[in-house]
Amino acid sequence: MKLYAFLKKLVQGFVRFLFRIETEGEENIPKEGAVLVCPNHLSNWDPIVLGVVFDRQIRFMAKASLFKIPLLNVLIKTLGAFPVTRGSADPSAIKTAIKLLVDGDAVGMFPQGTRYIGKEITETEVKSGVGMVAHRSKSDVLPVLIKTKKNRILPFRKVYIKIGKCILNSDLKIENGTRDEYTNASQYIFEKIIELNSSIAEKR
Repeated sequence: MKLYAFLKKLVQGFVRFLFRIETEGEENIPKEGAVLVCPNHLSNWDPIVLGVVFDRQIRFMAKASLFKIPLLNVLIKTLGAFPVTRGSADPSAIKTAIKLLVDGDAVGMFPQGTRYIGKEITETEVKSGVGMVAHRSKSDVLPVLIKTKKNRILPFRKVYIKIGKCILNSDLKIENGTRDEYTNASQYIFEKIIELNSSIAEKR
């Protein structure tokens, strides 16, 4: 954690300057305890942009192939990432996410499951994974919106991050742990992110 704090302090000023980050709702971030952080997914920069905004470390999944690259392997592990095999269900990654939450960490998962570069949030699809992880870990969910012009994160193009109020686990209304319940819960979480989007007048 000390190394993470050092790296964050080293880069956060530069990242904030590079993407002209503007935030709203930071008071909604739980100071401690398990929380599943659910942002929309625009680019590979998303975890880094969120990392400099949050006081807490967020443990994100990262493509398993990245862990095979020397030095990058060390860096992303230091940042708290853990591997996931994309394109298929990865029970190991899901188990790791649940365990981290049970241990009281903040874990980041994208409800869309993949990047949607340049697309409006309302035109994207949602996966059932976040509903399942929230239910099995019994954690609350923090909806987060990442917004920028034309939905593309580029250097010196302002990035807005709006953090909503926590969604209580009981509000997800999952009783039997069925796939339909997980899908409905994931959709409910995503609707809360969309509500954040509709409350922001895009600034150009």
